[in-house]
Amino acid sequence: MKRTALSIVLQTISCSFLVLLLTTSCTNDETEQVEKQAENNISTNGIVFAGFSQSDTTTRTAIFDHTKNAGASVNWSNDDKIWVKDNTNNWQQSGQVTFPSTTNKSEGMFALSGAYTKASHSVVYTNKPISGTNIQVEIKAEQKQSAPNNFDHAGVSGDCGVAIAQKSSNGYRFTLSHKASYLCFIPRSHNSYVNKSKLIKIEIMSDNNIAGTYKMTENGNLTFDSDGSKTITVTTESGFDINDATENMNKNAVYAVVAPGIHSFRIRYWLRNTEDCPSGPIEGTVSKYVTLNCVAGAMNDITANLNPTDYDGDHYYMWDAKQQYWYGYEWTKKLAEGTGQTTTSLQNPATTFPVSGDQRYYNETFPGFHISNSAIQDSTKNLPNVNEMTWYAMKGDPRWDDDELWSAMGHLYKGGMWFYKKDNIANYSKTKAYDNVNYCNISKECTNDKLETGLPSIAKAKQYFFLPALGNYLSGRLNAIAYYGFYWSSSGNPEDNGYGAYALYFNSTKAFIKIASRGYGYRVHKFE
Repeated sequence: MKRTALSIVLQTISCSFLVLLLTTSCTNDETEQVEKQAENNISTNGIVFAGFSQSDTTTRTAIFDHTKNAGASVNWSNDDKIWVKDNTNNWQQSGQVTFPSTTNKSEGMFALSGAYTKASHSVVYTNKPISGTNIQVEIKAEQKQSAPNNFDHAGVSGDCGVAIAQKSSNGYRFTLSHKASYLCFIPRSHNSYVNKSKLIKIEIMSDNNIAGTYKMTENGNLTFDSDGSKTITVTTESGFDINDATENMNKNAVYAVVAPGIHSFRIRYWLRNTEDCPSGPIEGTVSKYVTLNCVAGAMNDITANLNPTDYDGDHYYMWDAKQQYWYGYEWTKKLAEGTGQTTTSLQNPATTFPVSGDQRYYNETFPGFHISNSAIQDSTKNLPNVNEMTWYAMKGDPRWDDDELWSAMGHLYKGGMWFYKKDNIANYSKTKAYDNVNYCNISKECTNDKLETGLPSIAKAKQYFFLPALGNYLSGRLNAIAYYGFYWSSSGNPEDNGYGAYALYFNSTKAFIKIASRGYGYRVHKFE
């Protein structure tokens, strides 16, 4: 058997590359054994093709023993068949593979009926029947993996390959060259919420087609044909553990077949957690981005540290207060219930919320009607003013994300909004609102209830920033966390004697600018 090479491309989220080669070969004794077995299986009206599954990648073959940076082994699966072009240039399908050795399934034999007398015949391995000269393969948009670090779904998921079978004394021999591309995901995490979760699926989103039906030439070139999909989802059976801070492929490595090409990916690792969300079990994503050159016959190893963003409880403020809402009573002090900061909407309110005269209490300044009333405290003065907030709400392409996980005050949540960064909002202004009016001197609200659905495109993802739906505090109770976001602006209301201020609100259906009582505990947060 010819020496074959498995090309492995290592790719981390930081986009550094490493290309390695792993070679495998068969001994002369193995070759002779295949030929003897072939001779014993040839009938008077058929011929046997002895095939070797090249360690180049996968097909309806099974890939196993993959080690990061070090290659993999490729076997034929028990129900594999091949297509061979006969003397009349018609494609004929073989019977199911048989094995000369039950301990070595990288070598298989395929019996075919018909006439095969040429020095060589073309061989195709695909998961779709061949009609006439139309060779196709379907790379599945929905793939399933039964166990960690197990790629036996490669063939049904869209692996494919070609070969030239050369005539030998006892039939024909060929070595399969694989023509799909392959991904191996190797997640890890030191995050306690992730460590207690199960990896239930990986959603691979691309800026171009990575699945669908592809035409395949006899030399293995793939071109898109129909039923394209820019998303591939690999589901696991009962979920894989991610409870190691270091990589452990035997616990959670996940594989996918993808179309060759240069792809920019959004990779969404879907987790199920049954312990850390106050409202019950939660399923959500931790997303990563990477661009890869997915070479035919190569596997890309993708490592990722899954660490949902954590938001502290120290950035809830009454409007323009000197100190945060729970200063001195922080949840991290583990004070008695009713005294310390509440961390879920299910808890009874604490009686230690800010009152007049407290440095945690809001700024009551009112300079006069229709006079701009800007914040003066460090907590609030550098926030966007109300004019700027209108640009985010009305022209910032707000998009609700119901899936991305984040944590706050010891609990796991999801839900939030993506907004354009100000540099990507046309005509963004501090002095005029989106409608060319200066809201700083009047009382006026606005609502955007015509939101675009779906996440920002992968190509534009870096143009957005994320605000979690962190809820608010009122009279010591936490409200609407995971459902609403409430974010103060630096602008007080110029028409209500010092009781109101402007804030950005959002939920899953709208983003809006509203005048709210300064006594609410809303978030103060840097806008991008």
